Amino acid sequence: SSLRKLPQKATSMIRAIVSASGTAGNSASPGSCASPMWYSRCVRTEGAAVRAGAYACSFIPSIVRDSGTRDLGFPDPPANLDRPVTFQPSIYQPRFAGGHAQTLYAWAKPRRFPRLPAPEPRYFDVAADACVLAHCHWHERRSEHPTLLLLHGFEGCSLAHYMCGIADKAWAAGWNVVRLNQRNCGNTEHLSRGLYHSGLTDDPLFVVRELIEADRIREIVIAGYSLGGNLTLELAGDLGDTPPAALKAVCAGSPTMDLAACVEALERRANIAYQFNFVRNLKARMRRKAATFPDAFPLDPLRRIWTVRQFDEAYTAPYHGFRDAADYYHRASAMRVADRIQVPGLILTPEDGPFVPIGA
Repeated sequence: SSLRKLPQKATSMIRAIVSASGTAGNSASPGSCASPMWYSRCVRTEGAAVRAGAYACSFIPSIVRDSGTRDLGFPDPPANLDRPVTFQPSIYQPRFAGGHAQTLYAWAKPRRFPRLPAPEPRYFDVAADACVLAHCHWHERRSEHPTLLLLHGFEGCSLAHYMCGIADKAWAAGWNVVRLNQRNCGNTEHLSRGLYHSGLTDDPLFVVRELIEADRIREIVIAGYSLGGNLTLELAGDLGDTPPAALKAVCAGSPTMDLAACVEALERRANIAYQFNFVRNLKARMRRKAATFPDAFPLDPLRRIWTVRQFDEAYTAPYHGFRDAADYYHRASAMRVADRIQVPGLILTPEDGPFVPIGA
């Protein structure tokens, strides 16, 4: 049958995480794979079917159960990469076709979430000189509910529309939700002396451990978008075969798994508007950092920075001890450790994403 492109704002990712959708036409058992996940090079979708193809990296998780009594909504892995995996059909139909149109429409369209309760702000002291802010939505008896930890994308924050959108759906399905800001994001430059980068997994790991130890959370799923997706997968890879027992699965939407490839794509002429917007925001952030920590960051290099790569060469790489931007992109890319992931996981990437190439 003909296959159409995966919608860029794929709600099937949300359904895979927060709904108890079963599988159809799939008799493979979880024990049929050497690890809890399998991966191919592509995901495409037509209605309910998701089939392995030839363009993007994907992870399809096995069933995750709580003491063998409750299905958290993940399908069994197929016995081989040629068989389809069936998800609950999504009613979502994009109003516009094409990666640019969908990206800009989703960015500009106001969204409201009246059923999502007001968040509880929470601060996590992730390091001696760093604190991050999370917006949390807790059900009563929070330890009895699964918890979704959300990580935003590059220059995003916990208030981004996609963060609130998936939080709304997860909350309605009975999940606690923790929308985490990375260092300096969400107007929190004053809380941390340093900068964030695409592979800084220490912060979400600290949050996971505190949720387990302080809140007695027994089931956690991490989901990230774009840069947050890279963080999600790199964290799972770094943990390898020793993840916390409460970490049940990970999910990444359009993850920047190969940072070098994503930066190269961002430098294409068709993406000049995205590059301009990112760099404008990065420069504004550095000026706010310098106002708070006057002696920490010189501002002279900003006059010569017009691309994300130049910003990383001037600030991100040297501050975090990388040799240069290329070294940073290599060492902070989840692709380097993806083969070590042992928890169930799912990656969804559109074929026409403007600056996250299908192979990255």
